[in-house]
Amino acid sequence: MGVSSKNHCVSHSVLILLLMFIHVYGSTGYNSTIFAGQSLNGNQKLTSPREVFEMGFFTPGNSLNYYIGIWYKKPGDKTVVWVANREQPVSDPSFSALELLENGNLTLLSESKTAIWSSNSKSNVSNSTIGMLLDSGNFVVRDALDSSLVIWQSFDHPTDTWLPGGKVGYNKLIHRPWRNPQNPAPGIFSFQLDQNERKNLLLWNGSKMYWTSGYWTGTIFSFVPEIQLNQYVTNVTYVSIKNESYFTYDATYSDALTRFMIDTTGQLKQYVRGKDFGRWNLYWMRPSEQCEVYAFCGSFSKCNLYDTPLCVCLEGFEPKRRNDWELGDHSDGCVRKTPLQCTSGGNDRFMTISNVRLPLNSESLEVRNGEECRLACLSNCSCIAYAHDDQCFTWKGNLLNIKQLTASERVGKYLYLRVAASDLTETKVVKRKTPWIVLVLVIVGLFSLLIVVAVFVKRRYFVGESEILEDSLVVFRSRDLKAATRNFSEKLGEGGFGSVFKGSLPPNSTAVAVKTLNSMNQGEKQFRTEVMTIGTIQHVNLVRLRGFCTEGSKRFLVYDYMPNGSLDSLLFQSSITVLDWRVRYQIAIGTAKGLCYLHEECRDCIIHCDVKPENILLDAEYNPKLADFGLAKLIGRDFSRVLTTMRGTRGYLAPEWISGEAITPKADVFSYGMLLFELISGRRNSELLEDEMEHYFPNRVSNSLQKGEDILALVDCRLEGNADIQELTTACKVACWCIQDYEKNRPSMSFVVQTLMGFAEISVFPVPMFIQRLRGRPLEAVNYYQPKSSGSG
Repeated sequence: MGVSSKNHCVSHSVLILLLMFIHVYGSTGYNSTIFAGQSLNGNQKLTSPREVFEMGFFTPGNSLNYYIGIWYKKPGDKTVVWVANREQPVSDPSFSALELLENGNLTLLSESKTAIWSSNSKSNVSNSTIGMLLDSGNFVVRDALDSSLVIWQSFDHPTDTWLPGGKVGYNKLIHRPWRNPQNPAPGIFSFQLDQNERKNLLLWNGSKMYWTSGYWTGTIFSFVPEIQLNQYVTNVTYVSIKNESYFTYDATYSDALTRFMIDTTGQLKQYVRGKDFGRWNLYWMRPSEQCEVYAFCGSFSKCNLYDTPLCVCLEGFEPKRRNDWELGDHSDGCVRKTPLQCTSGGNDRFMTISNVRLPLNSESLEVRNGEECRLACLSNCSCIAYAHDDQCFTWKGNLLNIKQLTASERVGKYLYLRVAASDLTETKVVKRKTPWIVLVLVIVGLFSLLIVVAVFVKRRYFVGESEILEDSLVVFRSRDLKAATRNFSEKLGEGGFGSVFKGSLPPNSTAVAVKTLNSMNQGEKQFRTEVMTIGTIQHVNLVRLRGFCTEGSKRFLVYDYMPNGSLDSLLFQSSITVLDWRVRYQIAIGTAKGLCYLHEECRDCIIHCDVKPENILLDAEYNPKLADFGLAKLIGRDFSRVLTTMRGTRGYLAPEWISGEAITPKADVFSYGMLLFELISGRRNSELLEDEMEHYFPNRVSNSLQKGEDILALVDCRLEGNADIQELTTACKVACWCIQDYEKNRPSMSFVVQTLMGFAEISVFPVPMFIQRLRGRPLEAVNYYQPKSSGSG
């Protein structure tokens, strides 16, 4: 026994020494492991094996405090994903140390050698404990000889960031944001799994629920439809095992990095970027609007982002506290006007509420069809609403977070709300009126007449809205728009289809852009139909249509006003404002997202037909918004003639358009490619074509990429070479693919978005034949390579 024990101790020591040798002289050349008895201090760092993450002391922003943290190693991207001593900083890391004790406990010692933070972990195996920083961003303390014996890991104690492989659950698996950008102490918000055993993710503002992801269907969260389109980025999984339930996710594309974080304002955000290049791009965030804040409108009301007021009681309900409601406090919600009759033998009915996001806290029932779902709810007096869409959902108690959707949002459902039968009766029994009731009615009638007269007089002097159609699209009168624009005195721009003027609408002096339309051959009914379709289209990268006017031959469109104007004015004309590379790249991505929405996510595919800098407007934060989408249908048969003869537009038109062939969404892709070249060069392609052919920018880009020349030499000289080289290379390749002669060889806009955001590859491109013709050389034999994505067709 003694010999055996001795040999065991010797072999154990040899293994430890071997591990230390591999650790010091491993092939990576980076220190990713700390052994029992060792410590980190000063500028010492651990680096994950593939150099994805680093761990050590850091100081946030301009703070003088130091913390132990984990961050991305890429130069220029010290994005911190985990912090140990969030509330106990040190002032001098040279005299502080993070130690791994022999029992597996991590301890941070201050300058006075006092323990100010500890992992509170303990191992029964001494002298064989190691700590490793993994490429996942997880710091693991485990047994040196058995990797399955994990003593402690940072993934079980998250801060504000949820990384692939990490968990969101109960208790310790709660994420909390930083207090502010210079203080990583826990803020007031928290992110966790719903503790009522519903498969929801929740954001809390202190003790008050702030946002919910909606129920988990197995593939998506009901309130986060982006997850369904996330197949190129993440694969979310719900895990429920003994004593533990949590959500986790994997990064599905090996060349992309992604992370979720809760920022200091309580928003959950997902970011993505290429593994070896690029900046972090915001993929989605929640809550992104007031309608998504938990119970913002209270119970039994619906929230409509595009309506005023934002919150409206459901039909058959009224505000619980009317004074508070009218002051904008909707937290108490609405109550029934007429009690339900279920318990008193009455007959309740169901009122249909169409195209809404369903409320929270539903229960599912096993039924065969919608009628069985209705009867199941009707027979249960506590059931107040139901919905059926391949599955039966019922609700009890209060209905919360009903959101009215626009016609273009295809995720809307039908909700059937239980109401008293009398609320659905069109004619009610009229009792014999007593004289005093008649007197009251006469007085009320006279008072109402006075109000009508006053409103009529007021409307003679102030701009009024004539009619509000579905989805809050306003039908203006021409004299209203004349007053709003001060007789069309401030012109913002002019194009082949009319001029644009700045205006101001009461009562809050809301700035708008009023577009006059020429060349109109449509009748009023057809024009209204087409405008109504356009008005339902809502996307963050599309200019919102507020309303229109059609009187006789006059046609006007009223849009949101964009304070930074059109892209062409800043890109080509401004001598003061120079858009830096970061802004240009975000404009490229945002424009691509807008086109992708028009092509692939609207109920009917919409081809823009006129993608150019003049039709890309910039808001106060320089976010791009496509304008004039849908004009092809509004203008009718003259649209193509005007475009092909309009100065400054022909250079963006695809070859098939100019030749008179039928066009597809790939015509927009060609125009987008030409636009992308101009974002890079800062000059119009047509100007460069007027010089010698060698200066034609698409030709220069094609040549430089083929010859492997310095790509930074292509960028706008005003940027002085300040551009991300990988983003620039990607943008150049995408542009070259977009301008291929044959539309089948151009990528889809969804693939363009994926590529620019860094989670799709793009292969070698052929030289477009029209460029070869311009070079004056015979057409070269070209092998056409399709981009590596099913979305490229």
